[in-house]
Amino acid sequence: MVTISICIGSACHLKGAHSVLEAFKLLIDKYSVNATIILEGNFCQNRCTEGVVIRINEEMVTNVSKDRVHQIFSEKVLGRC
Repeated sequence: MVTISICIGSACHLKGAHSVLEAFKLLIDKYSVNATIILEGNFCQNRCTEGVVIRINEEMVTNVSKDRVHQIFSEKVLGRC
């Protein structure tokens, strides 16, 4: 099971957390990995200047944009499913 936590705190929200969340949802559906992924939102990760901040299991990834989601998903999620 892979857990993807996306910060939806104020700073990350302003930097596009919603579009990052939606991009992950689309990829989870596209690759039919719903049964192996937990997608959740969380609040401040104390890295506000580095947002959007996500955590994949225990690995933190910073400066995530909608444009980077596919690459991150391929490298860090599909390899773990």
